[in-house]
Amino acid sequence: MRKLFYIGIVGLLLFEIANVYFIMPMPGSQRMNSIDAAYFFHTWRWAIRSLFGILIALGAFAAFRGKKWSPYVAGLCLLAVAGVTYAANFEMAADTMFYQPSVLTLKNAAENKVGKERLVIGVEVNGQTRAYPIQYIGYHHQVRDTLGGKPIIVTYCTVCRTGRVFEPLVNNQVETFRLVGMDHFNAMFEDKTTGSWWRQANGEAIVGKLKGQTLPELDITQISLEKWLALHPNSLVMQPDVKFQEEYDSLSNYESGKRKGKLTKRDSSSWKDKSWVVGVEVSGGVKAYDWNQLQKKRIINDMIGYLPISVVLASDNKSFVALRRATPGQKLVVKNDSLYDNGGRVYNLLGKSQKSGIPDLAKENAYQEYWHSWQTFHPTTKQYR
Repeated sequence: MRKLFYIGIVGLLLFEIANVYFIMPMPGSQRMNSIDAAYFFHTWRWAIRSLFGILIALGAFAAFRGKKWSPYVAGLCLLAVAGVTYAANFEMAADTMFYQPSVLTLKNAAENKVGKERLVIGVEVNGQTRAYPIQYIGYHHQVRDTLGGKPIIVTYCTVCRTGRVFEPLVNNQVETFRLVGMDHFNAMFEDKTTGSWWRQANGEAIVGKLKGQTLPELDITQISLEKWLALHPNSLVMQPDVKFQEEYDSLSNYESGKRKGKLTKRDSSSWKDKSWVVGVEVSGGVKAYDWNQLQKKRIINDMIGYLPISVVLASDNKSFVALRRATPGQKLVVKNDSLYDNGGRVYNLLGKSQKSGIPDLAKENAYQEYWHSWQTFHPTTKQYR
């Protein structure tokens, strides 16, 4: 019977370690295709714990009745299991490390306290605009709001440098999500209704009952707050939740790429895992643009498949957009954050025509990401050289 005790101890220890190993950034874990195993362990966690718990209970009497050091060894084993279980479920669990704001405070430009140099994720829905500073949503991972009459979920993964905004609608019903871990270094959310796991980088359910479904994605702009307010002076801006000021401060140098941590640093050279790229996905295909090259060129007039696309970097060296040109023959140049084409037409940074009667340029979603993230979740991507 004593063997049952130790089989249960070892089994429970290995299970608790595996349960967190597969969904957190541990050595080797995020480079494995282990999401199915991780979901299996998570789904059946209480059954597995109960099984090993029964074995421990059945063998406990014999283990503690042994001679000499046996009771002490058994006691230490129980303490070890308790310690590992607590750490795995309370210290290392994603949703106990990162929290949503306790209060979402929004201010207009006159009352705003956020530095104008800060990067934000700008969103416009039905004529209403909001700006969400990356410094804040990078910690929270998700911020829920209602904009233009629509529920939205503003998400960010600092390990992938991916900002996305979705409508949290599953089967036409508003859903609630919690941060459950990560897969291939990307944040992963679990919906409350079915327990399916959703990838932050594209809003796709990757395991569970709803596997294959995707959340509706909204158009966003990654831009400095100064540029955003110049283009949208009536926008509201998310303010810091004082409860999390220490966490915000730890990310103060993240957006500039000056962090030293292995997961969130920036590689200043091109096409390395932690190099910055601008990724664009349109119906014509997928392409990545090297951030260093974009800084030198300021604007890249390109074709993605059959679609004429221009990627533009603003004068602040941090705000960028991707626009669809009217025709392949239309070429854009950028001067003082205004765009001029070879036909004399003028547009603002977001492609809005500055003359009545001239159609706007269509804005496409463009994302600044780490190269490892973009190529992982867009395996067919091409590189602009």
